[in-house]
Amino acid sequence: MISDKHNRREFLGKFAAGMAGVGVGEHLIEGLPALATETHHGIPYRTLGHTGEKVSLIGLGGFHIGIQPTVDESIRIIRTAIDNGINFMDNCWDYNNGESEIRMGKALRDGYRQKVFLMTKIDGRTKDAAAKQLDESLQRLQTDHIDLLQIHEIIRMNDPERVFAPGGTMEALLAAKKAGKIRYIGFTGHKDPDIHLKMLHTAFAHHFTFDSVQMPLNVMDAHYHSFAKKVVPVLVEHNIGVLGMKPLANGIIPRSGIVSATECLHYAMNLPTSVVINGCDTMDRLHQALEAARTFRPLSKPQLTALLAKTAQVGSTGKDEPFKNTHQFDGTWHNPQWLG
Repeated sequence: MISDKHNRREFLGKFAAGMAGVGVGEHLIEGLPALATETHHGIPYRTLGHTGEKVSLIGLGGFHIGIQPTVDESIRIIRTAIDNGINFMDNCWDYNNGESEIRMGKALRDGYRQKVFLMTKIDGRTKDAAAKQLDESLQRLQTDHIDLLQIHEIIRMNDPERVFAPGGTMEALLAAKKAGKIRYIGFTGHKDPDIHLKMLHTAFAHHFTFDSVQMPLNVMDAHYHSFAKKVVPVLVEHNIGVLGMKPLANGIIPRSGIVSATECLHYAMNLPTSVVINGCDTMDRLHQALEAARTFRPLSKPQLTALLAKTAQVGSTGKDEPFKNTHQFDGTWHNPQWLG
């Protein structure tokens, strides 16, 4: 278990040394294997790390499909996404007090469940809380198994210890995997790349390698507490699936007028991401995401340099990524009881 400051500093220093002299643009464009392996309905599919699973370059964000005025509208968005080639479904036990999972469960009836790679998340930091939340998610999603179960909101420096402690989250997830309730295990977080690195190192110390890691990957991230610079190279090294989220920062970035929504999505797709998870609360936004995936081509060095140059000033302040420096997006901060 890595909990003292010296060991944490030593670990982070090793990765910093390994990244010395490697620019974000050069590292993420050159020296990587071809990521698109096939297409469905014009949507590129990539491989989810060492799992070998084929997943759509665009994933459907779970929070945003639980906020439509009617259940039928949510179902229409989900099924349209699937019919147009999106197979990666994101969700979480706590999204909209469970309504997002309930609506997705209804949408995945009539043979749609077999067409998707279903991911959801739980918040519990104890074995009992995690197991209870997983069972509730299975019931809401109307399925007997989750393809990828992720530990949600690893946003505190003590979260890794709690997850891997005796009686912690991992005991529940490993038991659930053995029982066939889940196939793969990952974690998510949006606060600090150093916390992600600590979670990975804690897992390695316990002889465990996560199947996926989810984090904010957007044009502003490159300039402020960057997950792309600090975490993604480690995931690539260990062949762990890279899940990008908040490509538009909940719409904040395109509203700034500096870059368009399509530019935001293409930047995130240009990273070695397995999936770029995008919130689509309307059919228009879904079609925008589909078009971005279908028209994506790897960015040239000049294109990437220009994109990062025009976002550098605003990005360096962190103001367009409030999930990193405020509690606005911290569900478990507002509801600590979810942790158990």
